[in-house]
Amino acid sequence: MTEKKVSRRDFLALTGLASAGIMLSSCQPKVVEKIVKETVVVEKKVEVQKEVTKVVEKQVGLKQVPRERTLAVCYGGSAGAWATTGIAGPYCTGYTHQDGGAILLEPLFFYSWFSGQLTPWIGESYQYNADFTELTIKIRKGVEWSDGVPFTARDVVFTLNMLIKHAPLLGNSAMVKDAVKEATAADDFTVKIVFNRPSPRFFHERMTSKGDVGTYWVPEHVYKNVEDPTTFRWFDPEKGEPLTTGPYKLTLWTSTQKFFDRRDDWWGAKIGFAPLPQVERILYIPMSDETMAAQLAISNVIDTTFHLRAATLKNIVEQGPTWIAHSGKKAPYGYIDYWPTVMGFNDLEPPYSDPDLRWAVNCAINRDQAIEVGLGGCGKPAYLPIPGWPVMQPFFDSIKDLLEKYNTIAYDPAKSESLVKGKGYVKDKEGIWTKDGKRLRLEIVSIAFLADIGPVVAEQLRKAGFEASFITPADAGDRIALGKADAFIWGIGTCTAADPYPLLGQFVHSEIVKTGESGWNNPYRWGTPEFTEVLKEMNMAPIGSQKLIEVFHKAMEIWLPQLPFLSLTEFYHHIGMNTLYWTNWPTEENAYVNGASWHLTWPFLVHHLKAAK
Repeated sequence: MTEKKVSRRDFLALTGLASAGIMLSSCQPKVVEKIVKETVVVEKKVEVQKEVTKVVEKQVGLKQVPRERTLAVCYGGSAGAWATTGIAGPYCTGYTHQDGGAILLEPLFFYSWFSGQLTPWIGESYQYNADFTELTIKIRKGVEWSDGVPFTARDVVFTLNMLIKHAPLLGNSAMVKDAVKEATAADDFTVKIVFNRPSPRFFHERMTSKGDVGTYWVPEHVYKNVEDPTTFRWFDPEKGEPLTTGPYKLTLWTSTQKFFDRRDDWWGAKIGFAPLPQVERILYIPMSDETMAAQLAISNVIDTTFHLRAATLKNIVEQGPTWIAHSGKKAPYGYIDYWPTVMGFNDLEPPYSDPDLRWAVNCAINRDQAIEVGLGGCGKPAYLPIPGWPVMQPFFDSIKDLLEKYNTIAYDPAKSESLVKGKGYVKDKEGIWTKDGKRLRLEIVSIAFLADIGPVVAEQLRKAGFEASFITPADAGDRIALGKADAFIWGIGTCTAADPYPLLGQFVHSEIVKTGESGWNNPYRWGTPEFTEVLKEMNMAPIGSQKLIEVFHKAMEIWLPQLPFLSLTEFYHHIGMNTLYWTNWPTEENAYVNGASWHLTWPFLVHHLKAAK
């Protein structure tokens, strides 16, 4: 855990904030107003006094909810406050589902990358035609918005057409516009989508919620009157806004607390689809820092955390008898997320445009040591930039022959030295590789979030003769996107189903941008005409097919010798979960979904929680 000292005053202030939020459910209106005013963090006191009074006036009817029926979440924000307060329209500029809004967003289907299971929700079924140019989705009967208006196929069609109309301004709208030729409702419960070209992945990419990826469905009867979705904030608790199909409503929102109360008239319970969740209230409070989050957790003020450093979560589960991680009370204190940590280069620029030098760097890295020193042993080397979930194992199995030849995690300093010498480099008196008077420099750029193993890797590379260093500059993102970094440590997170194509599909040769131009889609600036042809074949192979596995092997025959970037470690979500009030959290033994409260699969998790008391 970080060594930052927490004063008693700081601790009481933050725990007071969280406890005050939980206590709101049983206070009288006058006390509610007092607590809210004391806990809102703002710069202009006068303006907020007016705003808070208005909020409290709207919330005098807050029902009483005991602590044992409240789920308290610590997530997001900056310096203990959110900057997004009042932005509830899912396509409004500044909106994020990550600070609680995900609980309002029911998908057509949930997908779990742990189990590989697809769970129909608002949608009942889907079917492609033979050549994947048409997709038909059946909508469940009886689904309703929170104002009682039925959710129908017309809401799905309206949302898709809204995305097309406003592309590329709305989230994922460019992808929808590129793929969809026409979206229509054959009737209230049948969506028909015609594509511009065969699109076997569109269903999984846009019609499901998996991890942090999905589509926000909006009510046609509201948004048909919205001229510009990017300015539609859609927040007015008096009017029941925002509307939702989910079993919770947003009842109170300030910069320091956010309440979602259960709607007992939820459609799912009414039609017998699923029982009401046992959680009656969800309270979100912003995260100040890891030390404060740990204090709140050990004091049982909160029930789940944001992703923490492994050492921090280890301390929580050791000191908090009722606290667990996905792996229980043992390492690695988490689960594999879809964001493997990689080390990239600008493959257009020498010297690391040379695959042999990229391999030389790769062989000089001792991943096991980096994990032990940087992550306290709580990690696992990554062979490829695709997550090592069970659903991905068939792809790993299919290239065992290639990984024997191209062992991407082997620490082999002798091979590294041989490869560098083969390019004409010699070591100077300080042991640094030099050629034509120039040292083999490797300044590694990253962000503080990924600074655990960065310094360790840099030191390993220095010992191997590279003039290596590790920095976390304020403009790290710009340097990476523009191709101005010698190297960079980053995460690559595009595989959210049993499908490597969303990752590999970024490396289309014709879409590589020049150095100096923003290239976030492919900051590695790698791709070949041959690889692009394989991608075309892969894109036509349906998820779950043997054909996809076979084409993946062809892709790796090109990828591994080239090694466009280095896979370092699996990225683990280290999330704490408190069993004092709630049980049936997702764990290794019960891995029904991942545990991130900021993901679009969060509603699926909440439905599974059981009251401990």
